[in-house]
This record gives sequence, C-alpha cells and structure tokens, in this order.
Amino acid sequence: MRIDILTIFPPFFDSPLSEGIIHRARERGLLDLRVHDLRSWATDRHRVTDDAPYGGGAGMVMKPEPLFTALEQLRAENPGARTVLLSPQGRVWSQALVREHGALPGLILVCGRYEGVDERVIEALIDEEISIGDYVLTGGEAAALVIVETVAREVPGVVGQADSVRRDSFFDGLLDHPHYTRPAEFRGRRVPEVLLSGDHAAIERWRRREALRQTLRKRPDLLDGAALTDHDRAQLERIKAGDAGET
Repeated sequence: MRIDILTIFPPFFDSPLSEGIIHRARERGLLDLRVHDLRSWATDRHRVTDDAPYGGGAGMVMKPEPLFTALEQLRAENPGARTVLLSPQGRVWSQALVREHGALPGLILVCGRYEGVDERVIEALIDEEISIGDYVLTGGEAAALVIVETVAREVPGVVGQADSVRRDSFFDGLLDHPHYTRPAEFRGRRVPEVLLSGDHAAIERWRRREALRQTLRKRPDLLDGAALTDHDRAQLERIKAGDAGET
C-alpha cells in the first residue's frame, strides 16, 4: 500500500515513521510511505501556502494553487488512492473505517492547518474528510499519524501475528479482554486460574466473557453495534446479574 502525506511540516513525521512496526513494514516493502512538503509546489519567492480569508476574520486559509498542483501530481502517481483531508468536519475515525481504508490500494492524506483549506480544493480534489475526534488540534499531522498507524495494521504481514490484530479492541466491536504475564502472583494478586490451566477452549470462553464484561463496564455504548451471538447476549445478561462464573 502506498500512502502519501502532504504537509507543511515534514519533520513532524521523521521519528514516528522510523520506529516500530511502521519502520519494519517500510523496510520489508509492505508500506510505501512518502511525506511531501506542500511548500515544494508553491511558486512564489517565499513559498507561501496560506493567505487571509475573503470576507475578513481571524486566521489564515491554505491557498488553492499549491494544493491543486500537488494533489494533481500525487493522484497521478498513486492511482486508485483515496484523497483524504484531515478535518474536524469529517467522518469520525473508527475501526470500521480502518478496515474500509485498509482495503484500498492507496491513500493521500492532506494535513490541514490554520482555519482550513480553500473550499475549491475540497470540491475538486478531496474524496473524503476524516476527523479523529471532536476536539481541536493545531493541524492534521497528528491525525495523519493515527490514520497511518491504524491502517498499516490492516496490511497483510505488517503485524507479525495476524491473531494479534483479530484480538485487538474494537476489531469485532468489543473492547479487548484483560491480559496477564509472569509472575503468576504479584503483591497478593493472582492471575486467573483458567489462564494457567492449559485448557485452550476454557481460555477462549474466558476471554470472550471478559471482553463482554470490559465493554459493558467501560464502553457500554459499543454493545449496540457489536457483532454479538445469542450466547454473547446470554452471557451479558448473566454478567449484569452479577454472575462471574464459567458458562
């Protein structure tokens, strides 16, 4: 998958894209990540990419000329890619959108700044606007990193163990189950006995039940959209009734 990032602050991405699974995926050729300086497409002496808004008011607006030129070039180089503007006015990023975008051949991420971009850019060249939450960021760079990190996990081979992705929080609409490691007892707190039993079927049942319990306790709103079986629903009723036992 090729992902192009268009920004006026390329150094913002130097360290995050050079660490961990993103770095390994790039080295192995699984991800083609390219960070572009929008100022490279500015034609004036000072490489200006913003200007005052028509009609007056505070702040600046990103100019159409460099964005048009840059996006026309990148869209030609990355055919089939979806052009995404990181914007507070976009659809809120979710695991469902992660899966949708992870199946695409490519992405072009436009990092907005200031009061936003000239509307003519959005009308002509932006396929979609995405927000990572209902709060204010200085620019779209942090949001672009979130998109890259989450979508990269959907690319086959990027995460070493595919089962790890399937067990992530939100993969099937639920939060993840609790996790434990050695030692079996620490400061009087023991690991649940079922995890030490070697009974893999019982462990899987425990993990599913605890994922349901975690979601009910921490994010009950997710249950309405989760992929629940009849057995899951029965488990939830028992959990609500205070039954913590094996079923």
